[in-house]
Amino acid sequence: MSSVCRQACGSLSSLAGWVCLIVATATNDWVRTCDYSVATCVRMDELGSRGLWAECVIAPALYHCTALNQILNLPAHVQASRAMMVCACLLGLPAMLLVLTSTSCVRLPHDSNASKKRRARVGGGLILLMAALGLASTVWFPVGVHQDKGLMSFGSSMYCGWAGVALCLLGGGMVLCCYGDVDPRAFARESSFFYSRQRRGGGGGGGGTAVMVDAPANHAKSARV
Repeated sequence: MSSVCRQACGSLSSLAGWVCLIVATATNDWVRTCDYSVATCVRMDELGSRGLWAECVIAPALYHCTALNQILNLPAHVQASRAMMVCACLLGLPAMLLVLTSTSCVRLPHDSNASKKRRARVGGGLILLMAALGLASTVWFPVGVHQDKGLMSFGSSMYCGWAGVALCLLGGGMVLCCYGDVDPRAFARESSFFYSRQRRGGGGGGGGTAVMVDAPANHAKSARV
């Protein structure tokens, strides 16, 4: 039971981290910038918001965004952060499929304990790779923006990305550490054999001999006359 709980916690943490990374990638409130001095921006109550895909102006009576369509003219930190976050989001689908199919409650045809362990290791490694890509992106982007313009504060998308990184690290670590404890009794039915005792006659005395036979597919007995 404890193994199932650890597997469930690792899967849910990884799934929540993947969702947070997707939300952070899709939104544009990564950092808040100021085109003027900080005092002027505070007095005018006008800030700039930057993300991976657009630059926005935030004011009490104005919210306007400009899409960053010129890919070749973008700074290196924007291009690199885009690529890493998109890769992290795409890696989440195969990682979650591998993790979910490695749980004890999911049974695949001709599955074995060793194959579940392999899927758990690969899935956990992909989740940790997602966390590494998200961490590199959420650190590099604000540093690059601060070098270009004055960085005032972090936005909600940045915090969402950091939460996704933390959850992916937690979930990936739990998958790698705890998913190796797959209950071997779950596979006892596939690896079991049926024994039958057959008496072999021969001169009036004879003992029984244990013969190991595989169970038939339909467990039905047939007799031919």
